[in-house]
Amino acid sequence: MKAKILVVEDEAAMAEVIQDNLSYEGYEVSLAGTGEEACSKVFVFLPDLIILDILLPDKNGTEVCLYLRSRGIQIPILFLTAKGSELDRVLGLEIGGDDYLTKPFFMRELLARVKALLRRSQSHPAGDVIKIGEAVADLRRFTLVDGKGETHILSHYEAAILQLLLREVNKPVSRNEILNKIWGIEAYPTDRTVDNYIVKLRKKLEGDPQNPRHILTVHAVGYKLVL
Repeated sequence: MKAKILVVEDEAAMAEVIQDNLSYEGYEVSLAGTGEEACSKVFVFLPDLIILDILLPDKNGTEVCLYLRSRGIQIPILFLTAKGSELDRVLGLEIGGDDYLTKPFFMRELLARVKALLRRSQSHPAGDVIKIGEAVADLRRFTLVDGKGETHILSHYEAAILQLLLREVNKPVSRNEILNKIWGIEAYPTDRTVDNYIVKLRKKLEGDPQNPRHILTVHAVGYKLVL
């Protein structure tokens, strides 16, 4: 299945160029010219990635990002903006953005960043649902329903870790493998990054997070998933 990308850009010429290049690379692309349109399309188009211009005629890109994150939407967001200061870049990432590209940019760089974000988020085809004990995780929609029937939102990193552990179910996966396959070496994460996300996953998945039955620690190695 083609990865779906929502491009939110009010400059029609720029939007069309991005769309043409993404389509040529095999992605399914939808366009939105305003923040309001973007917020509506997310729930209909269900993109795997959002390319989001910050300078929009109504809601700006940061407001769109905050709106989506406040509703549990963890789709990766790549910000596009004419602003180039370090403060703007940091703000975009702190409010929930995943990457940042300053205009003008080379199309090859945009395509490379799109590919990297999709790889890191481990995009899943619709219907990718797994049962883990009494819990059910829908990795396409980034949700997990625990044994009590409560629904939890998964970040795309949490979903990616689950998917990676699932591929090696009942086998230990090292922290280094998790770091390299999900974050990538260029992100410079640490072992503690993995541990922190495992703690978050256990709180959502396990009946007793202090005594996990499904995401188990393998001493001096990493973690394994037991269904």
